[in-house]
Amino acid sequence: MKRHLLAALAAPLALAPGCGDEAPPAVEIDYSGPTSEWRHVGGDAGGMQYSPLDQIDTGNVGSLEVAWTYHHGDVSDGSDGETRTSFNGTPIVVGDALYFCTGMNRVIALDAETGEERWTFDPEPKLTRLKGPYPRVCRGVAYWEDPAPRDSAAACNARILTGTIDSELIALDAATGEPCADFGGDGRISLREGLGETPDWEYYPTAAPVVLRDVVVTGALIADNLRADAPSGVVRAFDVRTGELRWAWDPVPPGWRWPDDWRDRVRSEYTPGTPNVWTFMSADPERNLVFVPTGNASPDYFAANRHGLDHYASSVVALWGSTGKVIWQFQTVHKDVWDYDVPARPQLFTFQGPRGPIPAVAQITKMGHLFLLNRETGEPIFPVEERPVPQSDVPGEKLSPTQPFPTHIPPLHPHTLGPDDAFGFSFWDRGKCREIIEGLRSEGLFTPASLEGSIQFPGSAGGPNWGGIALDPERQIAFVNAMRVPSVIQLIPREEWDALEDKSSTYPTEQAPMTGTPYALRRGPLLSPLGAPCNPPPWGTFAAVDLVAGEILWEVPLGTSRDQAPFPIWWLQGNIGAPNLGGAIATAGGVVFIGATTDRYLRGFDAMTGEEIWTERLPYTANATPLTYRLRPDGKQFVVVAAGGHGWSTPGDAVIAWSLREKTGTAGTADAAPAEADE
Repeated sequence: MKRHLLAALAAPLALAPGCGDEAPPAVEIDYSGPTSEWRHVGGDAGGMQYSPLDQIDTGNVGSLEVAWTYHHGDVSDGSDGETRTSFNGTPIVVGDALYFCTGMNRVIALDAETGEERWTFDPEPKLTRLKGPYPRVCRGVAYWEDPAPRDSAAACNARILTGTIDSELIALDAATGEPCADFGGDGRISLREGLGETPDWEYYPTAAPVVLRDVVVTGALIADNLRADAPSGVVRAFDVRTGELRWAWDPVPPGWRWPDDWRDRVRSEYTPGTPNVWTFMSADPERNLVFVPTGNASPDYFAANRHGLDHYASSVVALWGSTGKVIWQFQTVHKDVWDYDVPARPQLFTFQGPRGPIPAVAQITKMGHLFLLNRETGEPIFPVEERPVPQSDVPGEKLSPTQPFPTHIPPLHPHTLGPDDAFGFSFWDRGKCREIIEGLRSEGLFTPASLEGSIQFPGSAGGPNWGGIALDPERQIAFVNAMRVPSVIQLIPREEWDALEDKSSTYPTEQAPMTGTPYALRRGPLLSPLGAPCNPPPWGTFAAVDLVAGEILWEVPLGTSRDQAPFPIWWLQGNIGAPNLGGAIATAGGVVFIGATTDRYLRGFDAMTGEEIWTERLPYTANATPLTYRLRPDGKQFVVVAAGGHGWSTPGDAVIAWSLREKTGTAGTADAAPAEADE
């Protein structure tokens, strides 16, 4: 959703600590608590997005001040002929170093406490222009350390692993940023091998790889809805020392055979059209398992030509780390024709239920469903019901008669949108929305695409998305942000598509050929003539869920339309929330931090009440998930976020760190003048 779509979204300016020009009050800092790094994009290998740190808490969060700001300079707004950048990757912190990647795939190491640059590595990608709606993005790097190095002084005993827009996997010396010469060819591995003839822009990784023991595992983004025989969604594991391919999981059903009409024309080692893994994975080193969240078989909105490759689509799959063997699978959507792929990492935690602790997986979906699964078996911890859902009326299509619904935790997104729900800022635009809704097929969640047009609610972006959830294992609470903007999805018969003179996409409406099927696709947000969503606000929410009781503890609107709508509209219309992409982190101090919104703020919420207790103005939107760390017993806790925009906002390049403003003369680190954040 871009600027003109949000012109009518409005909410008052949050007058919370950190918004003004005055310095926050100084406090006495408690240095007795724990220390902790942030070694993975999700905080730990299981991706809980949680920190045990408590130096910053609900009582002193208002004393946070900017400690340092770093600008990396890798920014493109698209005017130079290159694809615009989006800087929304979460850095990692190991030892005293902070590592991250930019939208142009540069990898940078900073001193984690001062923000001073230590090294940079530029892979000099050849591909700079993408087709389709995607910005150039790198959402994180991974870290590996040799547990028993043969030579303690040798290079690359500790490595940073990163994927690039050129479909390469690169290993760097964590100390120097130099490529590890023993990994692949001069530190690089090509991820295009075995894919056949694939345009450069159709396949490349965006999420951080995951390291499990001595392998590094990666998937890739695949451009949606172009063709039924899209590149394979293969997941591959490489030896983290040598780069040798250890295993490849080609997600085809057990006993599946290549169709006769493919054998003569497909020239690839891996199976075209299989579900890919574009978002973050997680790992359980103790059990030697990697957990992969799968996308759709190709294309997203028509299943009849998928040759049965839906088996592993829209699922959580546990793979054996040594071989890639499937240990278990849980499918969140059967025969998915809504682009409701699993968008976020499976999060690993210990569920403290009435029958004792259970090793568990929490999986959020775009529909707002939160499934709790046994980590060792994949079985639901609480009953999941198969409920009847609407069926397709499109010739040639046959869908699953039922879909899985969790029963323990209520849905975190509305499932219906009818004419009586139409919203407008005036009687006129509300009436127009009602007319639009009345003219579309709308039978609630899982209404399939149709020839006349159907309402998809939530839209294909969710609901929740790649930011996932923050999970507090001590309080057994999950924190979930979601957007609420419906879409209109329509299938276009092939002969009509072929006759169209203009097959281009004009944002926000997208047109896609879905070659190899009888239909093309048209989709876009359901908006009033004034550009606002036709559903009632809030259009962005933040909620806390008691995982044991299965109850929503609180839910509040998230974000304002500041930076999207002109003053005074955003100030006058009330708190109606805003679309959001990115995630939250929970802390033992009881503060939950989140950016994600279309306005330029980082926010802190009270974990137990949902009260917004801290707000900080940023130079760009923060669509990355924040992180927090404290590295020394006499050191401060830092909160850091990458503020660099998204497709809907101005691209940027800022990494910003906050710590508590300390009273002069107290124990611990000395007070220093903080760097100024951009306004």
